Amino acid sequence: MADPTWPGERLVTAAQRGDVEAIGALISGSYPNVQRFARSLCATPEDAEDAAQEALIILYRKIGMLRASGALASWMFRIVRNECLRRARTVLPSHTPPPDPPGGAVRSAEDEALERLEAGRVAAAVAALPADQRRVLVMRDIQGYSGRMVADALGLSTAAMKSRLHRARSAVRLAVRTVPGSTPGGDADEEAH
Repeated sequence: MADPTWPGERLVTAAQRGDVEAIGALISGSYPNVQRFARSLCATPEDAEDAAQEALIILYRKIGMLRASGALASWMFRIVRNECLRRARTVLPSHTPPPDPPGGAVRSAEDEALERLEAGRVAAAVAALPADQRRVLVMRDIQGYSGRMVADALGLSTAAMKSRLHRARSAVRLAVRTVPGSTPGGDADEEAH
């Protein structure tokens, strides 16, 4: 079932065909969701607003490249995530890129689909965190700031920052491990036998 908070497929299709009114309606209809993504992923409100604006500019310029009209939400999430990461990289020293798959193997469409589902579950878990925990988790684990930098930026003691980070990591871990329809910890019981 489609998410009713996102613009409908008919509007997306019309925008893809170049209908100027549809493009305007698509951008204004997408803005609240894009802004919510950005606030959950970026470390500062300023970066979030900039990332949301950049994502909407990309939507305007490249709507015709969207393959499936029903994939707008996941496409916009990836754009916002990439923009937040790009902004974080400009502040932090560069990191080494992730390694290629073992043996240089090409990833299958199934692997990519599973990774997108997992990324969506992680993003939803992070977005569901209380704002104070989410900010600490994003700054420390996603943007890579040191514990001291995170604590200073948020006006916290190092102990308070570590406590929030631990609670946030635990909540995300639990949310990602819990499969809908199962009970948390069910796997551990089966392994004990």
